[in-house]
Amino acid sequence: MADMERVRRWEDESGRLIRVRLGTPPGNLLDRRLVAALHEAVTDIPPGALAVLLDADGAHFSYGASIPEHAPDVVGPALREFHELIRAMLGCPVPLVAVVSGRCLGGGLELAAACDVIFAARDAQLGTPEVRLGAFAPVASLLLPERMGAGAAADLLLSGRIIGAEEALRRGLVQHVDDDAEVAALAWLRDHVLALSPTSTRFAVRAARLAMARRVLPLLDDVERLYLDGLMRTEDPAEGVRAFLEKRPPMWSAPH
Repeated sequence: MADMERVRRWEDESGRLIRVRLGTPPGNLLDRRLVAALHEAVTDIPPGALAVLLDADGAHFSYGASIPEHAPDVVGPALREFHELIRAMLGCPVPLVAVVSGRCLGGGLELAAACDVIFAARDAQLGTPEVRLGAFAPVASLLLPERMGAGAAADLLLSGRIIGAEEALRRGLVQHVDDDAEVAALAWLRDHVLALSPTSTRFAVRAARLAMARRVLPLLDDVERLYLDGLMRTEDPAEGVRAFLEKRPPMWSAPH
């Protein structure tokens, strides 16, 4: 069973909508227990369900991954389990809709980017700051070009800069911005999705994701190897984590 301390799942709209909510505010950090609970929550979708709505308790969707779990000596299992979650999300038989507010960073943005449609609150801040910690964002490196195009994705991935909701909307990273993103997402689902055929919806989802999934899924193993067998054998990821935890500027090594 899902860890109800970290993720809550329930049925809404007479079973037509599955609600999944991150439940570890203020940061909703994606530690291994939360990732495992999310994996369970986005699988085993009932036949009558037409969509999954993913959101979070608190002011922030997610600060991203647990930094201690991404130290070089322990990151392997955490990264592999997160990639299994992404595979499960890309294989979810119904539309996945994310509602993000506040900070939606790193692994949190990767989680949202694995959804089909993103609704953002006006205060949302989105980005992949991993490069500032001596790392990179494996899943975002594959999903952001799909959502935004290569140039716009590289602007975020290679700088680590964080953008607001309106810029994310202009660049195609999110599809809707609203003062109350949850209310807007529920209204969109009721108006456009929840009266559809559950059977045809499942075929439409498979068709809509087909090209993207064929490009992204085979490359997840490649970016995982690049991260674990390449980057994590250098000095800077460990220095980035130490500097973050010690609240000091990092001292980067020269390239090998």
